Amino acid sequence: MNAPTAIEIVTRSAEQTQRLGRQIGERLAGGEIIRLTGDLGSGKTCFVQGLAQGLGVPDDYDITSPTYAIVHEYPGRLALVHVDLYRLADETDAESIGLEDYFRSKTVVAVEWADRFAEVFWPPQSLMLDFQTLTDEARCIRLFGYGLQNINLINEVVAQWDGGQERKPSAR
Repeated sequence: MNAPTAIEIVTRSAEQTQRLGRQIGERLAGGEIIRLTGDLGSGKTCFVQGLAQGLGVPDDYDITSPTYAIVHEYPGRLALVHVDLYRLADETDAESIGLEDYFRSKTVVAVEWADRFAEVFWPPQSLMLDFQTLTDEARCIRLFGYGLQNINLINEVVAQWDGGQERKPSAR
């Protein structure tokens, strides 16, 4: 897999983390795989809440972590599948929930705890966001684009980022 383009954005509140998700969601065309990594409570689900807004998921859907259900599906301008791999042992378990089937659809797939699976499991075209907790409110989010489409998406989001926060290229 080619080395990804990476950029860091610092968000200073849950609202800014959601805004980043919304801005990415508004730009998606369908079929994107978004891998989310970071410690418990680092903002992954908060980001997906914003992503759902950007995808047009109706407001009456409560976007929560699918830790126990493993998969939540939401309708919208583009369908969103929110997956949590925390409780899965390995890639074999992913087969039982049909995760790879979602990779071949126009569905946007957001996967929490994506680092639990080896890099070779993931399609070569994907986004990865790594969340690091800086303070109770602030998060450093490293955005990695695998493939030209995702590199362009990251560059566009960063150029239009209205969170008013720091951003800088990041070496991996």
